[in-house]
Amino acid sequence: MDVSVIIVNYNTKNLLLDCIASLFEKTEGVEWEVIVSDNGSTDGSFEAVSSRFPSVIWIANNRNLGFGAANNRALERAEGKYILYLNSDTAVVNNAVKLFFDWFETNGETENAGVIGCNLTDANGNTIHSCGAFPSVGREIKNNFHDLLRSVKCSIPVLRNGHFGSEPPAQKRVCGAVDYVTGADMFLRNDSYAMFDERYFLYYEDTDLQKTLSLSGRRNFIIDGPEIIHLKGQSGKTSSVLDFYRSLSKIHTQLSACIFEHKFNRHPVRRFLLKTIILLTWLNPLLLSKTSPFIPRLIKA
Repeated sequence: MDVSVIIVNYNTKNLLLDCIASLFEKTEGVEWEVIVSDNGSTDGSFEAVSSRFPSVIWIANNRNLGFGAANNRALERAEGKYILYLNSDTAVVNNAVKLFFDWFETNGETENAGVIGCNLTDANGNTIHSCGAFPSVGREIKNNFHDLLRSVKCSIPVLRNGHFGSEPPAQKRVCGAVDYVTGADMFLRNDSYAMFDERYFLYYEDTDLQKTLSLSGRRNFIIDGPEIIHLKGQSGKTSSVLDFYRSLSKIHTQLSACIFEHKFNRHPVRRFLLKTIILLTWLNPLLLSKTSPFIPRLIKA
């Protein structure tokens, strides 16, 4: 087996069907398999996928294990020489699996490659977030301090309709070595480095994996050729502070940031400052009903 495509699913039936359909339509010239690791979906995902794509391997986790843990359950079953971790809200536009495979077979050893990915686009063809620089404590403090100020602003009645997020800047196409490839599409060898750290429930687990690869001497790349649409990437709209936390997305992002910084950055005073800023944000009365169950985990992170 050349490539195992691993997709984590949690109640994204229609997106998942479109993603798998694009793989079967575009992939050729390579021996491959699809493994879906399902985190307890209740939207009929299993019935729909098994009916349309009976060859897909389905792993029923029966509960939401988180992104990294679900990927690991699939990795245990993967027979491919390489792994392509692919989000369910993506669609391949061309023979991306084969193009990733060919690049790694040709350049993987000479470039000492860890993870490779491509320039992702939204549904309109605009380049979106596809890679980034490894986090630093200082940058995390700055970003979370801005979040704290926004949460305070949104707690004042006259300003409560203000926005918590901001429109993301336009992204430029990248080609070459990067710190990390976004977790929407990660192509790498099927070895021990393909395992995720399961202390992360959601977010930063992809960055953690690639930071570990980087420390081992491997390099991560964005390559030209593969074309993948990432539908979630088009949703850069601003949202109110309540909406931002209601989905728990921001909570898990901040928790994971603390785990990452504790693991890789030896600045205890700065880490303490980061956690304090996040805690002050979470204590906002508008957010407390959502954030309070996670405060003990924040303190331990």
